[in-house]
Amino acid sequence: MDEYVDILDEQGNPKGQSCLKSEAHRKGLLHPTIHVWLYTQDGRVLIQQRGKHKDTHPLLWDVSVAGHVSSGEEISVAAVREVQEEVGLTVSEKDLEPIGTFKAVHKISEDFIDAEFHHIYLCKLKVPLTALTKQDSEVDDLALIPLFKFAEETWGLANVAKYVPHGPTYYKTIVKEIKSRI
Repeated sequence: MDEYVDILDEQGNPKGQSCLKSEAHRKGLLHPTIHVWLYTQDGRVLIQQRGKHKDTHPLLWDVSVAGHVSSGEEISVAAVREVQEEVGLTVSEKDLEPIGTFKAVHKISEDFIDAEFHHIYLCKLKVPLTALTKQDSEVDDLALIPLFKFAEETWGLANVAKYVPHGPTYYKTIVKEIKSRI
């Protein structure tokens, strides 16, 4: 869905401008997104396989929930909305634990530059995997995997081609933050 997003400067501050998401991607304009990592108390992390029709990284495994922040929308409100939309889980803003912001710029093609500030949250998953409902247009599959396996595959270089290339620093941060909470 093409929606309006706010444009950010190099430090992640709003520039007071907005445009369609497609235009932001075409021009490589920085804009805000959310990443929500769902984890269980017994040390598993929820990953999603991106839909086969996604513009970027189709069928690769990725963050539990990710999405764009609509123009004028509060970051945490977008996170709550995206969790509901993508995995059918109702969470509140108080369930979200902000762990930082990560700037990422990926040139997908000559006319598609994904330039985003990911606002990253952790959220404890308190229901079984079977209680989740994936958004078929966005998500191909969901899986709960042990944190140590996730760490091995994403920054231990065991199976990095399976995942969206956020880079080892990003993935190490996620693993460390989840590990400190279980």
